[in-house]
Amino acid sequence: MNPVHGFLTAQPGSATLALKIQPRARKNAILGPLGSELRISLTAPPVDDAANEALVRFLADQLGCGRNQIEIIRGRTSRHKTVYIRDLPVETILQRLFPTP
Repeated sequence: MNPVHGFLTAQPGSATLALKIQPRARKNAILGPLGSELRISLTAPPVDDAANEALVRFLADQLGCGRNQIEIIRGRTSRHKTVYIRDLPVETILQRLFPTP
């Protein structure tokens, strides 16, 4: 594994993201890095897996990939999560999460 940023770790043909989720926010948004995690706000409440489902949908939209390519591998009941993204190069992930104007 090769850490690219504190929150993003490259693996062969895939990557993992370390996230800190803020549920019940005003809007779904990437708030930026905070230490070794990427902060993301979600409008969904942390009830009945709603925030986890919203996170997967939001990341799939941001990354332009299928929801089946994104898997929460750690922290399903926590605000601190690790997400596995398959079949998407790290460079593409960074470009789509942080597009340059």
